[in-house]
Amino acid sequence: QVQFVESGGGLVQPGGSLRLSCAASGSIFKFYVMGWYRQAPGKQRELVAHITSRSTSTYVDSVKGRFTISRDNAKNTVYLQMNSLKPEDTAMYYCNTVPYSGSVAWGQGTQVTVSS
Repeated sequence: QVQFVESGGGLVQPGGSLRLSCAASGSIFKFYVMGWYRQAPGKQRELVAHITSRSTSTYVDSVKGRFTISRDNAKNTVYLQMNSLKPEDTAMYYCNTVPYSGSVAWGQGTQVTVSS
């Protein structure tokens, strides 16, 4: 059964950077389109970036030019490099397949807080 474990979140000042990691179990990880989602308090979960098995990436407009998604299929890991962070980036961040099918449960997420 595939599971995702997110890490790397924390408290950072506006303009700072964080690198999130998502470790996946399961040998078929390399075939998945993987995405980073986030959910702020009182808001719906949104997909902010995703990457295909061949590493083609797509971003939501609000993070373009600031976030970079990447993957290492040998390590079954997907990353999200976040630069120039803004207070509105504050949220719980999760990884999962794209589109979300419900076949893999959400992990515990990793909290990102951008505040001075």
